[in-house]
Amino acid sequence: MDYICRMKQLIDILHSEGLTLVVKSGDGTIHRFTQRGVKDLLTLVTTAPEVLHSAIIADKAVGKAAAACMVQGGAKQVWADVMSEPAMTLLRAYRVEAECGTLVDHIINRTGTDWCPMERLSREIDDPATIIQIIQDFVTTH
Repeated sequence: MDYICRMKQLIDILHSEGLTLVVKSGDGTIHRFTQRGVKDLLTLVTTAPEVLHSAIIADKAVGKAAAACMVQGGAKQVWADVMSEPAMTLLRAYRVEAECGTLVDHIINRTGTDWCPMERLSREIDDPATIIQIIQDFVTTH
């Protein structure tokens, strides 16, 4: 329950403002994001990693690719409405405190017809830096 109390402000912002991601940086600044998928996290980890360092994060959905960005950026705590089991495993392996509303086997794509492409690409990889490279390669070719 203590974890939820600490996260309540960010979870409330996430839901009340219809956001996809809320990041409270180590310095206390709250950042709001609206893009779907892993785009905002990928941008943060590659261009402004200081935002993620020691951050507390509330996200709508966290798959393994998103978790890799959070780990690589140095996040401290993560809440997700929905989180995949591989994402939870990766976060906890790197000592990131992680909880979710619903734990699922994998994140599904936007149409609900198949796996999320990022989840499929990262499924068998455990190194966050390698996952991020694969995501970047995918994004630049699609």
